Order: sequence, then C-alpha cells, then structure tokens
Amino acid sequence: QVQLVESGGGLVQPGGSLRLSCAASGSILSINTMGWYRQAPMKQRELVAKIAQSGITKYADSVKGRFTISRDNAKNTVYLQMNSLKPEDTAVYYCIGGNWFNADYWGQGTQVTVSS
Repeated sequence: QVQLVESGGGLVQPGGSLRLSCAASGSILSINTMGWYRQAPMKQRELVAKIAQSGITKYADSVKGRFTISRDNAKNTVYLQMNSLKPEDTAVYYCIGGNWFNADYWGQGTQVTVSS
C-alpha cells in the first residue's frame, strides 16, 4: 500500500501563489507517476498536472504557464507551484500516485480557495 499526505493548501487572493506538497510512503516502488487532480463544487474531478519519474510532465490547458509540477525522487515528494491564481482555481486538490495512465493511490485532499 501507498500513503500520500498533502500539505500547503489555504486561502489566497487572486493573483497570489501557493505551493502544494505531497509525500509518499509505503510501497513506493509501485509508483512511477505522481500528480495532482482537483475537484471544484458541482464539477467533475480533473487532472491538473502529472510527472513521471523520468521527468516527463503533462498539464491541463487551464493551468499551463501558471502552475509548475516537480518532484524529488529521493524524498518521494511531488510539488505543485501555483502562481497567478484565479478564483476558478478554487477546489480540493488531490495528490495521486500510480503509472502514467492510472491513478492507483489518492491523498485525502487539501482545500485551495482563491478569493478576495
């Protein structure tokens, strides 16, 4: 089993920045890809960004140029740097781990609220 623990969410004004972190523990050899999904009220859960162990990344079009995903393989940790935040970025953000095509493990979620 794999445990994913997120941190770094909170309340920020439009245009501000936040950095999310997610630390993996347990059977981490089963994880190649880590990333972030989000779910806003009354909306479907969507992929925000993901990164393979090789460093290959994928971003949602809505966050390209504003969000940056990175990982520290030695620490089994993935980060999401979020800049130029907009109210529409408000959501619960979930850390995921698995392979490139499947999110096998999910964190408990962290709330990000962008509001003035």
